[in-house]
Amino acid sequence: MSKHKADFWQGIDPAARDALSARDYRAASLTQELSECGVDASELVAVDRNEREFKEAWIPGVEIFARKIHAQRHRGVFGEFVRRDEGALGRVGLWPKQWSAARMFANTAKGFHVHPPSIPKGSIAADWLKRVFIDEPENYSLRRYEEEQWDVMFFLQGRIEIILCDVRAGFPRRVMRFFVDGDNYRSNNNVGIVIPPGVAHAIRVEGTEDVITVYGTSTVFHPEFEGRVASEIETAELPDSWQRFLKGE
Repeated sequence: MSKHKADFWQGIDPAARDALSARDYRAASLTQELSECGVDASELVAVDRNEREFKEAWIPGVEIFARKIHAQRHRGVFGEFVRRDEGALGRVGLWPKQWSAARMFANTAKGFHVHPPSIPKGSIAADWLKRVFIDEPENYSLRRYEEEQWDVMFFLQGRIEIILCDVRAGFPRRVMRFFVDGDNYRSNNNVGIVIPPGVAHAIRVEGTEDVITVYGTSTVFHPEFEGRVASEIETAELPDSWQRFLKGE
C-alpha cells in the first residue's frame, strides 16, 4: 500500500485494514463479462455473432431472441411466446412436443442439469457434434430434435440469472451468464432462449419474488434424458436437532 493510501486509511484499525480490498471497477469486455459475471440479455440479442470475438464466446446452438411485451392499460400485459414456423424456432426447424410450466420461489436456484446429445450409430460423438454445430451450423436438418431434448424457455414473472456451460465432447468449455426479465418487467431483457443438448444450464432467481417459467421441449419428458449436477443450493437439510428427534436419539 502506498504512503498516500496508508494515510487515507489511517483511521482504521490495522488488522481490519489488512483485511480490506478495493473493488475493481474497470470495465471488462462484453465477452469477458458474458463468461464471468453476466450481462443483460438485451446485449446478446444485439450482438453480431459472426464477429470473431463473439463467435468464439458464443455457445454453438444457443439462441436468444427478443420478445415484445405489450402494456394493456388498466389490465396488465400481453406477450407472445413464439409462432410455429416463424421467427427463431421457424428458422432452426424446431417445434416443441411438450410445453410445461414451473414456479421457482424467491431466493432459490435450479442447479445445473444437462440433456445428452443423440449420436447416430457408428458415429464418433465429437466428430458428429462438430459437423452439426461447427462445420454445417445452418444445416438444421442434421439436428436430431426427436431423439434428444432441446429446451425453449420463456419467463413470465421475476428476474432471472441464466448460466450456460458447454460440456459437449470435443468442444471447448464456454460459459454464458446473462440476466432475463419476466413479462411483468417490460424491457429489452424480455427474451426467449433455446438451449441445445450437451449444454448444462442453471437458473438463479434475482430479487424477492417468485419466477414463473414456461418452457417447451423437443421431446416429451424422459427421466433418462436428464443428468443433474449435485448441488447444495437445492438441498434444504433439516437441523441436526430435528434429525436426531426423528431418529429417536
